[in-house]
Amino acid sequence: MNKIRLSILSVIFLPLWISAGSAEPKTGIAMHGEPALAADFKSLPYANPDAPQGGTLRQALVGTFDSLNPFIVKGNAAQGARTYVFESLMGRNWGEPFSLYGLLAESIDVSDDRQTFTFKIRPEAKFSDGTPVTAADVQFSLETLRDHGRPNFKNNYGKISKIEVPDDHTITFHQDKGDRELPMIIGLMPVLPKAAWKDKDFEVSSLDAMVGSGPYMFGDIRAGDSVTFKKNPAYWGKNLAINKGLWNFDTLRFDYYKDANTAFEAFKKGEADIRIENDPIRWATGYDFPAAQNGDVKIETYFGKTPAPASGFAFNTRRPLFADQKVREALTMAFDFEWANANLLNKLDKRIYGYYSGSELSSAGKPADAAELAILGDGKAKLRADMLDGSYKLPVTDGSGHDRKVLRKAVDLLAEAGWKIGGNGLVNDKGEPFAFTIVVQSPDHEKLALHYQRTLQLIGIKAEVKRVDDTQFKQLQTSYDYDMIPATWYNSLSPGNEQTLYFASLGRDTTGTRNYPGIADPAIDHAIDAMLHATSQEDFQAAVRLEDRLLVAGFYIVPFFTSDQWVGRWKYIGSNPPDKQPLPGFEATTLWYQK
Repeated sequence: MNKIRLSILSVIFLPLWISAGSAEPKTGIAMHGEPALAADFKSLPYANPDAPQGGTLRQALVGTFDSLNPFIVKGNAAQGARTYVFESLMGRNWGEPFSLYGLLAESIDVSDDRQTFTFKIRPEAKFSDGTPVTAADVQFSLETLRDHGRPNFKNNYGKISKIEVPDDHTITFHQDKGDRELPMIIGLMPVLPKAAWKDKDFEVSSLDAMVGSGPYMFGDIRAGDSVTFKKNPAYWGKNLAINKGLWNFDTLRFDYYKDANTAFEAFKKGEADIRIENDPIRWATGYDFPAAQNGDVKIETYFGKTPAPASGFAFNTRRPLFADQKVREALTMAFDFEWANANLLNKLDKRIYGYYSGSELSSAGKPADAAELAILGDGKAKLRADMLDGSYKLPVTDGSGHDRKVLRKAVDLLAEAGWKIGGNGLVNDKGEPFAFTIVVQSPDHEKLALHYQRTLQLIGIKAEVKRVDDTQFKQLQTSYDYDMIPATWYNSLSPGNEQTLYFASLGRDTTGTRNYPGIADPAIDHAIDAMLHATSQEDFQAAVRLEDRLLVAGFYIVPFFTSDQWVGRWKYIGSNPPDKQPLPGFEATTLWYQK
């Protein structure tokens, strides 16, 4: 299902030195080429610098939380802490694919090979308890997150080979891996106050309010029910021009509801101020309530310019049942998208192709060019012709829910993999039935799973659908204890090190990564490595297209679909129009209270 970002890292402009010995100050650092914003910009291109200040923004979320720490594996963290409470040395401009501008750091000095990079921390930067942000806090943050945080922190920050701290406001990092993205990853690292964590166990899930340097502090916390953030009146960066148009509310409140229907009713009653709608049926039929009809609630459609979320039912290839690629392709054929779109999605969604659908990074319809083939090397012999020449397409059914032509092809593929239809349905040569469980956590995914279950029954496959709560789903997800689950990856126009924990071999056996299918393919590893070491935009795009091509060829998910971004907001919540939004689409941190 399409999911819209609700938050964004703040950024502030400061002069930045891009390479060691550079004689010309720069306004930012880009992954490839030069950043777009000039030294004299007044605000982010998608923010309203004249936005009114004050008021409260209430959002209704589905689920629960039992932790405030978003940086550890344990617990189900509350929404918003990373965005509103914690800051980084640098911050993103979401109007560009991947460019950073100074935040806690007033400058960055990067060597030409990006092996060494130095940050100068602003002397006025402070945490919400009034203590200054120092280089010691930055070093503490890296070491703590690397050793005790989520797997992605260990994977990224573990590449730092040496740290130097010559004074309280200067910190230099060294690497020997040649990772060109690493200076930017460190620039986006959340900075924690060292003193606040003295004698505390970072890995323990807790509801104790944490201290950060961001524009908001934790306010009222009601375990599992709601979390409130209040603006810090002494926020060190509140007068910076680049913050104009962001962080406009005095209070932010996230209320948790048991299901999407209850959350929607809260929005209709005015108990929530905005709603991101993910259900096409509800969008088509549910927004006819009086407040929407008389204009008190504004109904808007937004269009993201980044890759569509890569979502689908993920096969757990750690299970022997799904180890064979032919089995996975057959089960991909058996999902009748056309029926689901007509009967469950009100014909509002579009099928995704791969992992970068709708963008220039997608391999859909594109033959592998010379740059891709050079990266692929001997792996070309293992990739079938329709994947190499870009002619592969997902099957299209007649929409009946039982298209015999498509299902026959699926059965034939299963037969090649050793599965035959017998008296007990589909069985292998030992007489064991083809049976598995689809674990879901939402009603929307449950509907899709039940539809899929019915189609699979037609070819002798027994698929049990099991719905669990958020906590159970998170535990299964983290430990990979499932046969099949719905999964979503949000890829950008500048993918990087996160791909290692999404799709590289090391994630197959590392607890807590997002490699839900258990992918372990040396060719994909090589494509990701080429992506990370690319020095030109052309080489970078070739590496990403190859990654996409190999992932599609591996049939690791039964692809879902994407849609436009649908938003409802009460009219007293001000917003820029859809055509003045960042690349990912609707951005809630730019809203304001205009009543």
